[in-house]
Amino acid sequence: MDFKTARRQTLLTALLLAAGAAASQDYPARPIKLVIPYAAGGPTDTFGRAMADVWSQKLGTPVVIENRTGAGTLVGTEAVAKAAPDGYTLLLTTVAHAVNPYIHDKLGYRTEEDFAPVGLLARAPLVLVVDKRLPVQSLPDFLAYLRARPGQVSYASAGVGSAPHLGAELLNLMAGTRAQHVPYRGSAPAIQDLIGGHLAFMLDSAPTGLAQVKAGTVRLLATTMAQRLPQTPDTPAIAEQVPGYEAYTWNAVFAPAGTPPALIARLQSSLQATVDDAGLQKKAYDMGLVLEKQPRPQALAAFLKQELDKWGKVARAAHMSAN
Repeated sequence: MDFKTARRQTLLTALLLAAGAAASQDYPARPIKLVIPYAAGGPTDTFGRAMADVWSQKLGTPVVIENRTGAGTLVGTEAVAKAAPDGYTLLLTTVAHAVNPYIHDKLGYRTEEDFAPVGLLARAPLVLVVDKRLPVQSLPDFLAYLRARPGQVSYASAGVGSAPHLGAELLNLMAGTRAQHVPYRGSAPAIQDLIGGHLAFMLDSAPTGLAQVKAGTVRLLATTMAQRLPQTPDTPAIAEQVPGYEAYTWNAVFAPAGTPPALIARLQSSLQATVDDAGLQKKAYDMGLVLEKQPRPQALAAFLKQELDKWGKVARAAHMSAN
């Protein structure tokens, strides 16, 4: 590269940085669209709306939810990947983002390259609930029951590649069990069939699973984070019997790749203020969520790499496919 070319590139970079800094001073100048690739009323949508209300206050502009469903989470995710990188279209996604590359033959986006991480907001644990007629009263009883019946015990999930599916297959992989997967279109019909005695167990999201436990329709045996949940301190974590086990879904915000760093920084600082909000912390606790203390772009990028590696191994071992 000659001196003139190098100088032109340096000047261009300086101009772009100056333009980005100027734009960030006025940002946000209009409402921000937060795409949720799930239907309204589900756990991700419920948390997303509660979070968006607080985030709107911290940003000083409305954060408007758009439920963009279809093909699992692919339609909404691809829409954000192809949106203008101007900070006005964002994605709130889950563990599905880390497993989709392994269960679909083709994606309309690149999982890491097409997105700019903003921050990991919350982790959403699962609970292990069983048919009340199942002759087990504890987690050790349950694992012994599964191991004595390889391939004979069925479990429900909210669909191929969903967090309940991933958590159950991780259990199969780590505990040496061979429970059989029965996918449903969502957790509501899955747990209804569990209540009806058509299946033996399910890993369900903490809010919906614990609601059924409280109603007396299913039996709670364990939770899926590395430690016991503060909401259910007397219930063991699966890791107490299967060392190293941990499964949960999560909620994280991504922007389209190419979004100026100054805008990412503005979004991140306002997200920090959002998770620090006492009202949101109370709502998250009631939802069974564990809020992140410091949602940072670099931490989310590293976390996503770990999740891709972890769930890729599980998906391959279980021969998962959503095609």
